[in-house]
Amino acid sequence: MPTLEFIADMNISPLTVSQLRERGWKILRVSEIMDVRTADIDILNYARDENKVVITCDLDFSELLAIFGYDSPSVINLRLDDISPGFVTQRLIDIFSELERELKAGIVVSVDDVSARYRNLPIK
Repeated sequence: MPTLEFIADMNISPLTVSQLRERGWKILRVSEIMDVRTADIDILNYARDENKVVITCDLDFSELLAIFGYDSPSVINLRLDDISPGFVTQRLIDIFSELERELKAGIVVSVDDVSARYRNLPIK
């Protein structure tokens, strides 16, 4: 059973969130718990307080982690050409499985259609 929990930024399709839930992952979409205009720093702090991994297409989250020197939460930045919900869902499941230990420890991971690169937190 998956042990990680996630919060999906508004740029992540509700279909992807739904597909991940159907597969047993614990995931919320920002719009389910916050105003859709909530600032990125507030989303980041919520994820930090609630021990959730942020999933986004927005590079601002990585910048905020670096600026504030945070060692959590982990952030998954999607840089995909294929943004169909099914493909995004499968890429995320692959990343969750490959990097579960690292995501628990605190990383920023950049995911493209075929690979993933990560940096440990805090970003120096």
